[in-house]
Amino acid sequence: MAEVRTGGLGFFDLAGKVAVVTGGSSGIGAACARRLAEAGARVVVGYDSGEGRAKDLVAALPGDGHITTRIPLDDSAAVRRAAELVADRHGVVDVLVNSAGTTRQVAHADLEGLTDAEFDRILTVNVRGTFSVIRAFAPLLRSSGDAVIANISSISASTGLGSSIAYCAAKAGLDVMTTSLARVLGPQVRVFNLSPAAVDTGFVPGRDPAAVRTQAASAPLRIAAAPDDVACSLIGAVTSLRLATGTVVVIDGGVRL
Repeated sequence: MAEVRTGGLGFFDLAGKVAVVTGGSSGIGAACARRLAEAGARVVVGYDSGEGRAKDLVAALPGDGHITTRIPLDDSAAVRRAAELVADRHGVVDVLVNSAGTTRQVAHADLEGLTDAEFDRILTVNVRGTFSVIRAFAPLLRSSGDAVIANISSISASTGLGSSIAYCAAKAGLDVMTTSLARVLGPQVRVFNLSPAAVDTGFVPGRDPAAVRTQAASAPLRIAAAPDDVACSLIGAVTSLRLATGTVVVIDGGVRL
């Protein structure tokens, strides 16, 4: 894990802040939850089916005041209930990390292999689901007066390369949605996307982990991104990019070059 300064040094200090992380029970979301807690934030770890993992993570986080709650992106009513729980507990949200998402490995040339149901599911979870979370938590974010929404996107949004055509389309939609939301949520809320290349996690079912390392080996920096690389970028962007909103922060080691 890379060393990142936190706490009383001023830089990267989120003491007293409240952070909500969707998809927080594993992968990038869990790494973000850890870094947010290390920086002093009280973290709400959102999960869908990973309740046990979420509870184990909360028990291991530094600091106190951390909780779990179910935030399924395909159920807007449940998302609103989660926002109500956080409102009752904290009354405000300073950082919202939308890390939850879904995909399936489908070769781009296999047009018949990407069914309507699968296409709809990928767009519903990654785009509409993220919007439903932002919509439900917007009043709490505005109450902060200086809040940040960080959506976990992908360079697939611009390269058109990724686990499936539907996934590329979903991430492109997420990037454009971020631009729109930044216009209407300012000045109280900044909105940006973190856009990594393939990250070394089990997020994509059926993807060979060696493929991630092979992709990275051909990039200028020759480093395969780990979940913590995204989490460290999150902390830096939240605390230091004071004038960034409606933008994409690329974390790809130069893969696109």
